[in-house]
Amino acid sequence: MTVDEADWKGLIRESYRIEGITSEECRSIFLDWAISLRGDNDVRELIAVLLDKYQSQSPDHPMTAVLREGLQAPASKGRRGGRKARVES
Repeated sequence: MTVDEADWKGLIRESYRIEGITSEECRSIFLDWAISLRGDNDVRELIAVLLDKYQSQSPDHPMTAVLREGLQAPASKGRRGGRKARVES
């Protein structure tokens, strides 16, 4: 997979070009990127492709930190409740 395929709208690329961008702004851009993904892509694979491209060039950039956070395993969800938990089987 290429960087252009992983970031087809160029959101991540452009975030690295914004001078003085904050981590909160990077999180917002990352969310927009994630929402706009097409198909059944492996998000972790896409993030790895983007990190491979950008982290060596900009290791201290806020978007690099956001991408690294995106690779971490999500916290275990546990029970969330809802109708299914209240209704007998």
